[in-house]
Amino acid sequence: MEVAHQLGGWRLVWYRLEVLPGAAAAAHTARASAGEEAREHLDGLNLVDIPVVAEVRRLFREAGTDPTRYRPSSEALLRRVLKGEQLPAIHPLVDLNNCVSVGLIVPSCVMAEGSFAPPVRLRRGLPGERMESLRGDFDLAGKPLLEDERGPFGTPITDSERVAVGPQTERGWMVVYLPAAHLAASDVDALLAVRPLSSIARWERVFESGDSA
Repeated sequence: MEVAHQLGGWRLVWYRLEVLPGAAAAAHTARASAGEEAREHLDGLNLVDIPVVAEVRRLFREAGTDPTRYRPSSEALLRRVLKGEQLPAIHPLVDLNNCVSVGLIVPSCVMAEGSFAPPVRLRRGLPGERMESLRGDFDLAGKPLLEDERGPFGTPITDSERVAVGPQTERGWMVVYLPAAHLAASDVDALLAVRPLSSIARWERVFESGDSA
């Protein structure tokens, strides 16, 4: 898989996922566990004092985005969890993705199989660029983004409707946006290998791209 980086500081880790039998029940347990562990370890802390959070914010600013206005998806999820809300039940692959994002406090996204095609490029969005995202029409200027030959399909804030997982999706890709100075692919592997996450989907780390990959 060919991935070109025009933004430094990121290590992207790419996984193939396949839903396992009993995934819905495992996802229910995983969502509850992820919330409980986050509240136990992070409650009362100022998120900006966590090195991984601070580094992701720095990388957003370096690309041209204010992370307090356009929050990394991981921060948006984590803030809800720390308020006592539960991670939403969406789809087993999306639930797995959200648990990884909360567990490592980094953005990640899941995409339906066949919804994008390499070569892929990580770059900053240009003025005037927009994307039909899961939030609606989304301004890409200054945002870190992923694009293929069809155009932008994802950011560490929100993803495009084009790559969205649907009710019948059984296979997909997950990309985890790691700040290269703080985390490695082995950190993601270790989290995915532990139940209940390991009972949601069969996973295979296929590729790493970016700094030190």
